[in-house]
Amino acid sequence: MNISTIESILLALLVLDAIALTVLVLLQQGKGADVGAAFGSGSSNTMFGSLGAASFFTKATAWLAIGFFVITFCLAYVAKERASQLGTVGIPTATDSLPEGSSSELAEPVAPEDTGVGDVPGVEEDAGDVPGL
Repeated sequence: MNISTIESILLALLVLDAIALTVLVLLQQGKGADVGAAFGSGSSNTMFGSLGAASFFTKATAWLAIGFFVITFCLAYVAKERASQLGTVGIPTATDSLPEGSSSELAEPVAPEDTGVGDVPGVEEDAGDVPGL
């Protein structure tokens, strides 16, 4: 398997894990929901056992969060490996595109013409006329 295939698989797993983690967090009851159940307005959560869904959802959330971080670290490692492979494989440089017989030395920099403020119509060289300066 090449790196791009592994990266695609890890990215798909990361998206699935993030969606499952989001859904699981939204399914959980808030801390205030137990207070309503104490006064008789709540229903018993017997589907997941006598403790209710709280411990199942809590454990599943913890495992999905651990999986999210592991997949994220694996993606970071794959990205580092991909970048190091790109560094060793021929990335074109500026000297690769020079025609034959030309020098790779840079030409002498050309000084720009003196374009003073006086060349702009309506602007004087003295900054004393500018308010606030």
